[in-house]
Amino acid sequence: MNEHCTLPDVAKSTPAPAKDDRAPALIDPFGRKITYIRVSVTDRCDFRCVYCMSEDMEFLPKRDLLSLEELNRLCGAFIARGTRKLRITGGEPLVRRNIMSLFRNLSQHLATGALEELTLTTNGSQLAQFAHELADCGVRRVNVSLDTRDPEKFHAITRRGDLDQVLAGIDAAQKAGLSIKLNMVALKGVNEDEIIPMMTWAHGRGMDLTMIEVMPLGAIETERLDQYLALDVVRAKIAERFSLTDLADRTGGPARYVRIEETGGRLGFITPLSHNFCESCNRVRVTCTGTLYMCLGQEDAADLRAPLRASSTDELLHAALEEAISRKPKGHDFVIDRGHQAPAVPRHMSVTGG
Repeated sequence: MNEHCTLPDVAKSTPAPAKDDRAPALIDPFGRKITYIRVSVTDRCDFRCVYCMSEDMEFLPKRDLLSLEELNRLCGAFIARGTRKLRITGGEPLVRRNIMSLFRNLSQHLATGALEELTLTTNGSQLAQFAHELADCGVRRVNVSLDTRDPEKFHAITRRGDLDQVLAGIDAAQKAGLSIKLNMVALKGVNEDEIIPMMTWAHGRGMDLTMIEVMPLGAIETERLDQYLALDVVRAKIAERFSLTDLADRTGGPARYVRIEETGGRLGFITPLSHNFCESCNRVRVTCTGTLYMCLGQEDAADLRAPLRASSTDELLHAALEEAISRKPKGHDFVIDRGHQAPAVPRHMSVTGG
């Protein structure tokens, strides 16, 4: 195991309330307070999932990426402006060299109470190596992307992934005390017959499952409409066999949850196409180059790398944040049908992150 966090035992201690000396909260033109950011630390991934990336991806030159020190400073600025939940994403975040140094630095905000939750989304390939250290740094929940438990189908979807490696990562994470939520992209004609078995397997192991509709981000080899499976259809099929109770639970993201009475577990639905979830959006995304996207489905963005590097203090950075959030749109314009074959935006999901 790598070097451990130096903060007090976050798992067992209750942080003291944070002193209310932070700068004013970031509030968008529609009165939504920005309390949740997703920060990509790399556009690189050891998988090439068919709905996420082109098989022959061209990754960014490493010189274009923010350093881990710059990422830590950027996250600190958001936390100072009211961010309470921080999700580290990629690409695959755990392939970034020395990534645990960033988690160790960010965990200090958990210890002070300024940050309520530090978490990440991962494909699980590196979890066996890092699970215990993540737990030591105050991470309590991890989202793991898993679209199938069939080894051959898994390899076909990821184009290079090893299912056993991911399952071993899930085992290690649970042994380390991490709560796991599985993210499963619903792919028409590919894994729709596995949704109920995945749900019962996940619930049998105490894990949540969230279903996600395909999003039209970036050019890929397959037609998006051929992949798209509306989750209202999925929910109706599940309801034929199980009793579903709507829940008011929220985890900070766009998922809407039900309890499956027969299993006692939670099932989430993320529906950017069939049921837009923008009205309560409290999220923004930052890429590994320091580009801030105020909306996943819009191209408008702000450069945070320039103000970061222009001054050793954060005045320019805070001004850039305020100006960017003042442009946050009401929602996205995702559409998938025969008249909209091109992606809604040209960038791939791996570029924006999570």
